[in-house]
Amino acid sequence: MLPLAFERFLLALLASFALICDGQDQTGFISIDCGLQPDVKSYTESSTLLNFTSDQTFVETGERKVIREKYKDMKPQQYKSLRSFPERNRNCFKIEVAAAGTKYLIRAGFFYGDYDEQDMPPMFDLYIGNDLWDSIKIADSSYSVDKEIIHVPPRNRVLVCLVNTGHGIPFISTLEFRPLDNSTYLTQTAGESLSSAGRWDDGSSNEYR
Repeated sequence: MLPLAFERFLLALLASFALICDGQDQTGFISIDCGLQPDVKSYTESSTLLNFTSDQTFVETGERKVIREKYKDMKPQQYKSLRSFPERNRNCFKIEVAAAGTKYLIRAGFFYGDYDEQDMPPMFDLYIGNDLWDSIKIADSSYSVDKEIIHVPPRNRVLVCLVNTGHGIPFISTLEFRPLDNSTYLTQTAGESLSSAGRWDDGSSNEYR
């Protein structure tokens, strides 16, 4: 039997992504395609009908890159571009949210796709503000990594930061925020966040975002 806290976490995930499957009401959603070419401000991703926007207004540093051609059919559109950070040890996205105290499911996606033609995926750290979220380790050029966390911002701005640990240039492909009902998961201590260990949908043949 799953622990009660973990069951609540799974329910929160299912509830949030049920909204995405509907493809209609995206109120409060923030879906960012990192490194999107400058002549494209936004688009609707065909498989999920999610509306993605450029990261141009959310970050002041980094370089736009695209993955190699042979990897482009492996992933949805938002993974075909990325933003890399060859300068500075710490680079941050500044995301304005609706209101402090609103619970969010935050997802960061990483698809290396041998964009630099070095075939050497980097390792680096991912932070929310000053708190370590996770360490990013990518197995090979064709392998993607997605990290998810349930977080309650204490202010109406969230900093998502990539930190160079000396093992290659940090990068990010996509950054997404999904508002949750504040009652879907209650932590024991105010201000705590919860990082996901995995997500399963037993018996379904559909893929959900």
